[in-house]
Amino acid sequence: MAMIVKSLGRPISNFARKISSSSFVSTTLKGQKQPSIEGKKLTNLFSAINQALYIALETDPRAYLFGEDVSFGGIFRCTTGLADKFGKSRVFNTPLCEQGIVGFGIGLAAMGNRIIAEIQFADYIFPAFDQIVNEAAKLRYRSGNQFNCGGLTIRAPYGAIGHGGHYHSQSPEAFFCHVPGLKMVIPRSPLQAKGLLLACIRDPNPVIFFEPKRLYQLAVEEVPEHDYMLPLSQAEVIREGNDITLVGWGALLAVMEQACADAAKDGISCELIDLRTLSPWDKETVESSVRKTGRLLVSHEAPLTGGFGAEIAASIAEGCFLKVKIA
Repeated sequence: MAMIVKSLGRPISNFARKISSSSFVSTTLKGQKQPSIEGKKLTNLFSAINQALYIALETDPRAYLFGEDVSFGGIFRCTTGLADKFGKSRVFNTPLCEQGIVGFGIGLAAMGNRIIAEIQFADYIFPAFDQIVNEAAKLRYRSGNQFNCGGLTIRAPYGAIGHGGHYHSQSPEAFFCHVPGLKMVIPRSPLQAKGLLLACIRDPNPVIFFEPKRLYQLAVEEVPEHDYMLPLSQAEVIREGNDITLVGWGALLAVMEQACADAAKDGISCELIDLRTLSPWDKETVESSVRKTGRLLVSHEAPLTGGFGAEIAASIAEGCFLKVKIA
């Protein structure tokens, strides 16, 4: 990314920074008391996910949560305490079979239930690819809108964590961004995660919700304790600028935020946009920004997302007739 911005005429120095230096990602000491401030509480990402799941189950008796190891809290602790509170008929473990998890979720959702199906790692979502792409995404269309599985939300941790290896570090969101009938959502922080997940669970369409696993404990911010939702398919302009538009999603937003700060020291004014919903994405917000800045940089965490970044760039270039740069 730094090389591309430099090629536009002005270099960025000290581009890379630790995630914890971001303005919207901070850390707290283990065991540190987290005070409540005006209805908000300092919360890490996995706790924000847990709160959203609790609210979803509490407010809708038709809601069910299941997946591998969710009944004891899951390997990332996102489902801690939910089986004890709501019972093992609503929060329960499944066999180690991703296609079975999603297929079962499609059936329950088609019966009018609100389903939250967890895939333990996004890397292992591929065995369920047929169920997601050929069944969940097409159910409404093939039935002429007589039935659907719009109550289905598929959660999965995604992305690199530093020691996961190639079977636990992938970012496969691009595959699903090209599928009509699905929504693809990725949050960048605890506040975003809670509001977006509740919106996904209550949306009348099947949604895939990827959670940046390396931020589960690292990302901490003030999160409202009450029930709230954030709009889907609406990007957020995190930082306004005039020279170049940066577009990203998920954990990488923290790195991009620091990049913008470094660029500002060299006189480069960056506009930073978090897509939040990757599909259907907010073309209007991005296009408006690129018309202003004249340059676009789409950044992502892994090669598997490159196809979607190229799609954004091509779409904006066609609409704005601008020179587009892609990371």
